[in-house]
Amino acid sequence: MDLSLLLSVPTNSEGLWKNVYTTREKTMKQLLQDEAGFIVSAELVLIATILVIGLIVGLSEVQHAVVAELNDVGDAIGAVNQSYYFSGFSKQDGWALHAFTRGSSFADTQDDCDNNQCDIACDSPVDEAYKWQ
Repeated sequence: MDLSLLLSVPTNSEGLWKNVYTTREKTMKQLLQDEAGFIVSAELVLIATILVIGLIVGLSEVQHAVVAELNDVGDAIGAVNQSYYFSGFSKQDGWALHAFTRGSSFADTQDDCDNNQCDIACDSPVDEAYKWQ
């Protein structure tokens, strides 16, 4: 774009408007004919579609990885042995018993759902019936 047209000031008002219109026409012609860096909307839609599909696949893989890690944490918690045993104690002077605490114990066994042994299963469909049947 030639800036000399904008910087030159004509003496009469008719010449000023003529310079403005010719400058505007030149600028519009340059904008319409210039295709450098112009992205066609079809290309933009294709790129955006590929990016969205990649984003969906990536987020799905992140979800599977998080679920797998949480499953591992659940297995580790389920594998902890929670058995315990402690003995009681007491204080005696001669034949007099002053205080005592009883002992306790618990033996942990494997539960149904420890270490992914639970299966979630759906029952087959059943026809509707009355409540009393």
